Amino acid sequence: MSSIPHPDFTAARFSSCPDARFQPAPADGVLPEGFFTTTNLPTYVRVGGAWRMPREPRMDGALVLDAQGELWIREGRRVRAGEHVVVGFAEDGSEGVFVNSAYLADEGEGEFKFMTSAVSREKPIDYAHMARVLVDERERGGYPIWVTGPALVHSRARADMTWFVANGFVGALLAGNAVAVHDIEASIFGTTLGMSGSGEATSGGHGLHMRAINKVRAAGSIAKAVEAGVITSGIMHACVVHKVPFVLTGSIRDDGPLPDVVTDNLEAQVAMREHAVKSTMAVMIATALHAIATGNMLPAFVTEKDGSLRELPTICVDSSEFVVSKLKDRGTHQAFGVVTNAQDFMHVLRLYVERDLAARGLPVPGDALRK
Repeated sequence: MSSIPHPDFTAARFSSCPDARFQPAPADGVLPEGFFTTTNLPTYVRVGGAWRMPREPRMDGALVLDAQGELWIREGRRVRAGEHVVVGFAEDGSEGVFVNSAYLADEGEGEFKFMTSAVSREKPIDYAHMARVLVDERERGGYPIWVTGPALVHSRARADMTWFVANGFVGALLAGNAVAVHDIEASIFGTTLGMSGSGEATSGGHGLHMRAINKVRAAGSIAKAVEAGVITSGIMHACVVHKVPFVLTGSIRDDGPLPDVVTDNLEAQVAMREHAVKSTMAVMIATALHAIATGNMLPAFVTEKDGSLRELPTICVDSSEFVVSKLKDRGTHQAFGVVTNAQDFMHVLRLYVERDLAARGLPVPGDALRK
């Protein structure tokens, strides 16, 4: 992981920079004309002669100074009438806002921008490096968020995902209704969308996911279904047992949905953002829309306890270059693309994590999918 140095604000180039200009928001959810729109890069705002970093960094937000004098990056809909919002367009400090894009020069970039990608299924996959980063995150008490699609369950990567949850490698799980439904169906009936573990369609299996949803709804929640012994294994079981938070969000095509699913899009964004702002790593697997949505909430960096910055490791896995490229094209430039299927990725990553643990003399856990 690359460290990101803070700019030297004692340098001559910053000596003539003015304080940022603020204008009041004209109404709730409405920003003043000419508001500064944020990126996911380290951003500094000059207030009272001092350069300060705002809290909750992300792209596509506004810079807001609250009544207590705290700087925030907030989505426009969260800004209240009268709050002080930074206005201006320059990112070089000449209008009191400096966006640190200098460290991107080593990656062939010079500024935050869309539509830049270099992803190919022919590139080698450095599993050893990813495993090392994941183990580092666990050992330092980091907060890796995992963003998953239902293909992870269908492709039989469920056992490996369960293992990662059970053994402390997942800070939070962000997914849709389908991931939980098919995982729970696998626990109760041994199928996903009626498909057996060997990939065979089962007689009457098309309705098993609905029966799984019904059982959870009858229990009242996923946690209560685990407590009642309805769900005895799998990803959601591991999340409940090991107290790993999860956010399940809804879709117009959802069956059920499960009682835990957040069906209001804005409420879902709030729930996801609570984990995105704490994340120190992101792993996105087999989901285009969820990956892009989460990527838009993530900064490109992590602020350490001592105030230093480092890049936020972001891994995006999909069987198609399109998904990985689209994530990077929407501004999540720090994402490392892995073009492969979910089953292979999860199985090989777990193998390398086990090797890394063994090399460090740390315990190597066994299979966590058992009941």
